[in-house]
Amino acid sequence: MAGEPAPNPSNPRVKLQTSAGDIVVELFEKEAPVSVKNFLEYVKSGHYDGTIFHRVIKGFVIQGGGYDTAGRQKSTRAPIKLEVNYPTLKHWNGALSMARTMVRDSATAQFYICHGAQPGLDREYAVFGIVREGMPVVEKIATTPTDRQDKPKTDVSITKASVL
Repeated sequence: MAGEPAPNPSNPRVKLQTSAGDIVVELFEKEAPVSVKNFLEYVKSGHYDGTIFHRVIKGFVIQGGGYDTAGRQKSTRAPIKLEVNYPTLKHWNGALSMARTMVRDSATAQFYICHGAQPGLDREYAVFGIVREGMPVVEKIATTPTDRQDKPKTDVSITKASVL
């Protein structure tokens, strides 16, 4: 993926075990410390275990972390500050970024993985990692049939998220 940072073995990594296969993400701790700390706290607390990818748009993003397998929204901690001051972090194919509302400092637990480069999101949403293993799984999820609200017709769940 052009322009993305080379793998850094000192950065934390998280494995997302999904019903479609495993995804391993590297987190950019130096460049996005607030977002990385926030994500790791949710991982360590078990928040993502048993959640679904509730928004899937082929050629755009797969989004998860906010709803359980029964479709109930999960409670979250307070929102974090938007981190977009590191200009080399881009929404490359496979970039991991914080989802938020229209309010800039509103990200909590929801995240998305880019399916294709999304330069229009740069400096609007906080990139804090990238997929290092499992892009075929991202592709599989991104091409899952969805309903009119972009929710997969068959749930794609995160069974376990763990720090490696």
